[in-house]
Amino acid sequence: MTTKKTTANKIAKPIVSKTTPAKKAAAKPVLNGVSDIRRFFHKNETPLYFISATNFNMLGADEWIKGFKFICHIECFDGQHPNVFSPKEEIPHDEFTSIEDINNYLLQHPEVQDYLTTRKKGKSAGKAMFLMFDEQTEKLAKKLGLEIMFPSAKMRNFMDNKVNTNRIAEKAGVPCVPYVLSPVLDYAHLNKISKALGTDLVIQTPYGDSGHTTFFISNEEEFKKYEEEIVKEKEVKVMKRINCRGSAIEACVTQHGTIVAPLMTELVGFKEMTPYKGGWCGNEIYPNAFTPEIRKKATKYTNLFGDQLRKEGYKGYFELDFLIDQDNGEIYLGELNPRVTGASSITNHAVFALADAPLFVFHILEWMNVEYELNVKQLNQRWARQENIDGWSQLIIKHTEDTIEYVSEAPKSGIWKMFDNGHIQYDRMDTHRRAVESENEAFFLHIAKEGDYLYEGADMGILVSRGRMMTDDFKLNARSKAWINAIRGKYVSQITEDKREPVALTGSLTK
Repeated sequence: MTTKKTTANKIAKPIVSKTTPAKKAAAKPVLNGVSDIRRFFHKNETPLYFISATNFNMLGADEWIKGFKFICHIECFDGQHPNVFSPKEEIPHDEFTSIEDINNYLLQHPEVQDYLTTRKKGKSAGKAMFLMFDEQTEKLAKKLGLEIMFPSAKMRNFMDNKVNTNRIAEKAGVPCVPYVLSPVLDYAHLNKISKALGTDLVIQTPYGDSGHTTFFISNEEEFKKYEEEIVKEKEVKVMKRINCRGSAIEACVTQHGTIVAPLMTELVGFKEMTPYKGGWCGNEIYPNAFTPEIRKKATKYTNLFGDQLRKEGYKGYFELDFLIDQDNGEIYLGELNPRVTGASSITNHAVFALADAPLFVFHILEWMNVEYELNVKQLNQRWARQENIDGWSQLIIKHTEDTIEYVSEAPKSGIWKMFDNGHIQYDRMDTHRRAVESENEAFFLHIAKEGDYLYEGADMGILVSRGRMMTDDFKLNARSKAWINAIRGKYVSQITEDKREPVALTGSLTK
């Protein structure tokens, strides 16, 4: 409002400049703190999506964000999840070799394209998250009017390289297990470059998940077994083998700093769940899982790494694997996953996240074109308090036999109940693990279903329950073994070949 210029009021009320903070605030509202951020997403009108093979990694996002939908290739809930869209008809396609191929197939599917069109707001089809994507995904998304809520595929691919991860860690001042980065020509050359590391080694190729490309080598015979995969790489990471326990921590790089979730244990290489010696097969989160010193170091290193990622131009969700040396108590960086991961369901449904907001909310906020204020230091302090952590475990169950089997019956997704005799029974349909009320119940998400084929390493499903699934010395406890055996017992399958042919789709659909 302006005033008429008279001699009396010329200096009585100064005119507010167009560039004053008041005008800026009026033009672009600022969200102030967690409560404003939660309200913002409850009122969201932008179509938001998670597009992937399954909806596992972002379970529950639709409960926090209005208009959030899942577009999936595998219908884990058999049509009963209200916010999952899965095309009904299969169109001709090349054999899938990766999650990226699955996502590109979905974006090219007429049913998916029609679904996106029906939910459009103006010219924009909205914004989407992917577990994995490549340059082709980016082109397809742009053509459909979808904005990808992650840094570019080129940047993610660079950072996902295990060799580059160590170089980023060096810049950040985050310690790694003693290592060398080098090509390997043969076993003699390996001995030469790793002389300072000893003879008990771990070799990782630049890419690969869940233990597929992690090789434990202490002699020439073990090297020969994996030689072809190792020598073909331009550069590999050769590490000293340490007596370690795995752990994982998820975080989010924001404009106000790095938000860090609590440290989780990792289940690795259990033959009951995975055929891969170094393969990830689950997580636990519970109060006082680690000493205060280890928790403090993990949080510090994650903050340092997040700060360096921000300098490299990255923003959003990431996960770090840490290796805790059982001989000297040191904690070392294992690897980086610049994305949501298989551990995200555990992180985003624990009490600390429910009290404020899940980590994925802060990730998506970075792409919502809205100004916000957030005291990251205070948030991290709240999340670090052990009283704000409850106990949960998840098991990733794979087909471990060297066979191809046709699935004629599969357990349904939802809540299962275990009786004292070790048998289980389907209790009720639910899309949320929070519905699990006790350690005698578990939420199961089936991935392999009736009509699918099982092959060595194929994902069968994910089991989530309250409480622990490991002993204090990192062995499977009796309860976890009972659940694994019971779930496997609910699958009925027939062997179609004695030995499997190489399957093109490698890696986990969830990690």
